[in-house]
Amino acid sequence: MQEYLFLLLMRHQLLLISLSLLVLQSCYEVQRNCNDFKTGRFSFSYMINGKEITTEFERTNSFNIDYVNGIADSSSIRWINDCEFVLKKLHPKNREEEKGIHMKILTTTDSSYTFEYRLAVKEANKQKRVEKGTALRID
Repeated sequence: MQEYLFLLLMRHQLLLISLSLLVLQSCYEVQRNCNDFKTGRFSFSYMINGKEITTEFERTNSFNIDYVNGIADSSSIRWINDCEFVLKKLHPKNREEEKGIHMKILTTTDSSYTFEYRLAVKEANKQKRVEKGTALRID
């Protein structure tokens, strides 16, 4: 009889722990409405040599146009899924610019998204470098 009560109590405790974990997990759900950011006009700030630079870019389903210091630079877009795509410069100026950039939207809000980006193809004998940023909708 004691063994039966002990097993019943253990089973009940395990059920409570499982339900608690499920509730905690459901409270922390990352918002990711990537379709809201497939197209539009955005800005993005980043640091180069200690100086903050802000660029604007416009994205359609097929193209991305960056505006840096008043100069437009266009890239094609190949969507992998709703939250990931590869950018490839249409008119690269050197071999480095010929490499595709893999972009992944991590989280979204109503007016911005956080993303990470890296080279689309890993280079031999080099550590993969992943950067993060936040783009703000400006239209």
